[in-house]
Amino acid sequence: MSDDHRHGRRGHTEHHHPHDHSTHGADAHDDRPDHDHADVRRDAGHGHDGHGHDGHGHADAGLLSRLRHQVGHLVSPHSHDTADKVDSALESSREGLRALWISLVVLGITAVMQAVVVYFSHSVALLGDTLHNVADALTAVPLGVAFLLGRRRPTRSYTYGFGRAEDLAGIFIVLTIAASAALAGYEAVRRLLDPQQVRHLPYVAAAALIGFAGNELVARYRIVVGRRIGSAALVADGLHARTDGFTSLAVLLGAGGAALGWWWADPVVGLLITVAILLVLKDAAREVYRRLMDAVDPKLVDAVEQTLRGTPGVRDVGEVRLRWIGHRLRAECAVAVDAELTVARAHAIAVDAEHRLLHAVPKLTAAMVHADPAGAPADPHAVLNHHRDPEVGGARDRV
Repeated sequence: MSDDHRHGRRGHTEHHHPHDHSTHGADAHDDRPDHDHADVRRDAGHGHDGHGHDGHGHADAGLLSRLRHQVGHLVSPHSHDTADKVDSALESSREGLRALWISLVVLGITAVMQAVVVYFSHSVALLGDTLHNVADALTAVPLGVAFLLGRRRPTRSYTYGFGRAEDLAGIFIVLTIAASAALAGYEAVRRLLDPQQVRHLPYVAAAALIGFAGNELVARYRIVVGRRIGSAALVADGLHARTDGFTSLAVLLGAGGAALGWWWADPVVGLLITVAILLVLKDAAREVYRRLMDAVDPKLVDAVEQTLRGTPGVRDVGEVRLRWIGHRLRAECAVAVDAELTVARAHAIAVDAEHRLLHAVPKLTAAMVHADPAGAPADPHAVLNHHRDPEVGGARDRV
């Protein structure tokens, strides 16, 4: 057993402090004969919910099949969040940063192409859409800073590290979406009160289609990557990119209405798009709120409890707590073991339980497993009862 897992005796009980695996390299858990993960992987399963792989044939598929599979993931974003085992946190952060910078390039090219049309058409609507794309691209900057902060090692002041910086960036993005909704609503009302003529309508329509295509591509890419690495902030950023795509469609519909002589078409569509932006704002705010409140998918709790119960030596499972720190998941668990076991043996069971959790629960990088004596005649934690707040759950759920 490594020094990282050795602790002093605790009498009748044993605390196994978390060994953070977020800094391990890709080979930190290999498949050497003396490091068998077969049982754990069978328990964890691969089973992508709602995404059967019978038709994919990953094992024998050629390059064309693999490419088709990846394109399918891009155009139909869905989450593997309850099935995939995430790479190391460093690799996840690099993937998130890569998604941000690729998005920035795509949106930058889109904005430049639209700006050229704005210069010749003098379209105020298209100008607003272009500025919207620029603003969306700029949201990559604080989120990129958050990813970089999340890779810093913990300090004595920030003992859990800086992963929650991603959640702070998520708040900024939600505020940006709210500002976009306010601006879209304001411009729509202003257009109703002061109609403006749109010139060079075919070019404006083409630029609107380019804006929609660029934003939708970026939105899907960010959402896919954000869900894969478990970053609520990146998902929220993708949803914001989608609102800009809706704004581009509003420009297209407004141009079509102007071509028919309907001066009111553009501002009315703008009001409808404002409602759509507000709906996206609701979803993004809810996702970031759940992350800030340490909410997790109950399926993850079920996976932890199932894995702990399948660990040899574990008699029962008590308290299970999970929380996100950025795109990394941490766990605190209580298990019951035979009261006659030595401290060393109880600790070994706790280490084995953590090891299994790291392979069975996606994005879990650290766990603390607390071993309690099963069948103890008295509550081994009774001395702590007067320190517990009954309004937040009372005594800890020991077994």
